[in-house]
Amino acid sequence: MNALIDLLPLVVFWVVLKLTDIYQATMVLMGGYALVVVYHWLRQKRPPKMHLVTAAMIEIFGALTLYFRNPEFIKIKFSLAYILTAAAMLSSHFIGDKVLLARMTQGEINLPDKLWRRMSLAWISFFLLLAGVNFYIAENYSDGAWANFKLASVFLLHMYAKSSGDPAVAKLRV
Repeated sequence: MNALIDLLPLVVFWVVLKLTDIYQATMVLMGGYALVVVYHWLRQKRPPKMHLVTAAMIEIFGALTLYFRNPEFIKIKFSLAYILTAAAMLSSHFIGDKVLLARMTQGEINLPDKLWRRMSLAWISFFLLLAGVNFYIAENYSDGAWANFKLASVFLLHMYAKSSGDPAVAKLRV
């Protein structure tokens, strides 16, 4: 249920973009993600840090998009978010005793450190790939084509998240 709520602003952004323009869609995305943060705040008394960072980036880049009437700001936000996530995950290989991916599970999943590191590197590669493809499509295709990619890539990201650790975890449980 939470994943659906988290994705809803992007789906509505896509629909509004198809019906109007990127500026209207950006306003909807900004308001929608603010509501996602409020929803998590009310349910958990404190929204996850990742939601706060994402909301801040959406608000900043959305405001720049609207103020300058330039869609490049909101388009580039996604690439920057992917790059920052990859950088945070990579830095966790050198800072602290666990990689960020292992810390995010808060001990719910216990895997060997070597496996966490391997999965983390796969995620880092995936985020960097998405950043590059997003940047390329944002610069070379229409707003509509970019929005189609954005929606598809987010669903791909969630499917990858769901399945990336499954084989490794399943092997350990046998």
